[in-house]
Amino acid sequence: MDVIKSKQISSRPIEKVVVHPLVLLSIVDHYNRVARDTRKRVVGVLLGTSFKGTVDVTNSYAVPFEEDDKDPSIWFLDHNYHEAMFSMFRRINAKEHVVGWYSTGPKLRENDLNIHGLFNDYVPTPVLVIIDVTPKELGIPTKAYYAVEEVKENATQKSQKVFVHVPSEIAAHEVEEIGVEHLLRDVKDTTVSTLATEVTGKLAALKGLDARLKEIRSYLDLVIEGKLPLNHEILYHLQDVFNLLPNLNVSVLVKAFAVKTNDMMLVIYLSSLIRSVIALHNLINNKMLNKEHEKAEDSKPVAVPTAAGDFRLELLAMLEKERSSDAVIKS
Repeated sequence: MDVIKSKQISSRPIEKVVVHPLVLLSIVDHYNRVARDTRKRVVGVLLGTSFKGTVDVTNSYAVPFEEDDKDPSIWFLDHNYHEAMFSMFRRINAKEHVVGWYSTGPKLRENDLNIHGLFNDYVPTPVLVIIDVTPKELGIPTKAYYAVEEVKENATQKSQKVFVHVPSEIAAHEVEEIGVEHLLRDVKDTTVSTLATEVTGKLAALKGLDARLKEIRSYLDLVIEGKLPLNHEILYHLQDVFNLLPNLNVSVLVKAFAVKTNDMMLVIYLSSLIRSVIALHNLINNKMLNKEHEKAEDSKPVAVPTAAGDFRLELLAMLEKERSSDAVIKS
């Protein structure tokens, strides 16, 4: 499906889409209840407000949705359920209105333009927000689009609607921030140390950076091969990124990096040495305890088996009885 970059359009009705945490939590809950461990996606309605090109998505609700995997033109969205839910939400908060719909994608599909057309009855320019409920890398899990009519250069060809990508971000009010902090505090494992958490976060950030660099390299390779057109704006942004990089040939910076690296390596060496000494100390203690336990077992007296002792006592009693009977006969 064709997607136009938002910067390729001079006048845009939507400049930015802001998604609140409550919406993300609601969509993830919807996915876990309906389509978890499947290849299906879930669809719902987005509620919020729009002002000066910024769409503020503050609420959402799920809508029953089915589609045929083999035939994209066959799909069903329960419009009556949507009408009933929207009327109830409007009673609670009249300021919120339909601003678009969401999908768990994880990418655009062929029938998305047809579904998108249903929401033109509620808002002139509805937005589609695709939520990645299983993100594989660190970053914003949302992608926002709106539809425009693409006019063909050839007058004989019919115009068609295409999606335009629009920037999206995650934002929250003060009350929502407090709720999210409490939620993260409950979810966070308190047994994990702060150092391990920081290392995990930095590792995830480095993986995300590596993925972005690979994407940039792939784009540049496609441009060199002539498979993609040259976009000067992207090249300008890349040049700005390279200009922000420090000059690693400066002797002062090289020395500072070397000192910092040596300090970190010394800390790692000392921590490894301490762990080894503690492990050796524990091993010696265990060996000494085992020897003491073996000595205690060896010093215990050996008990005579009860069955053999009883048999000997019975044999002695029988001999004494025979002797006494012989003495009586002789007398």
